[in-house]
Amino acid sequence: MSFSGRIHAFEVRVRTLYCDYLSLVEVCIYVLLGTLLAVAAFLGIAGASSLMLNAFHAWAGTEAVFDLIDRLLLVLMLLEILHTLRISIRSHRLVVEPFLVVGLIASIRRTLVLTMQAESLTSKEHWADGGKPIFDASMIELCVLALVIAVLVAAIFVMRQTKPSDDEYAHEETAH
Repeated sequence: MSFSGRIHAFEVRVRTLYCDYLSLVEVCIYVLLGTLLAVAAFLGIAGASSLMLNAFHAWAGTEAVFDLIDRLLLVLMLLEILHTLRISIRSHRLVVEPFLVVGLIASIRRTLVLTMQAESLTSKEHWADGGKPIFDASMIELCVLALVIAVLVAAIFVMRQTKPSDDEYAHEETAH
């Protein structure tokens, strides 16, 4: 084997080892990230349980219910991100649909928070203190969020209609 052939073989081995090393680092980071997300989700559920007890005590008020729904939607977002992470680790490819679902949940969550805030802004004491500009900005944000939700729902629908079958994925995996 010539000198340049040995150099090339050494270069290929170094690239392969470095690629394997980076792959291991990537999986370790995914595992750490997944663990932290799972802990955050459990903390969110514990907080939601506490909010549920508060909602039972203040059953006449809607704010406790909004806080509970907000927390549960946060946990749902964390679970969707965990699901995306699991798929990414398993398939070694980025899957777009779960990110769209997380965006949809986040948009709905923000819509609920804005609705709750807008309800308090319409009271006479807030309206007299200059609450109208804040209310107007909230309504503009709600319109933008409605548009974002419609676009995300349409994108999810289109992705599900054009999604390749599992057989095509299996064929693609064997081709590589």
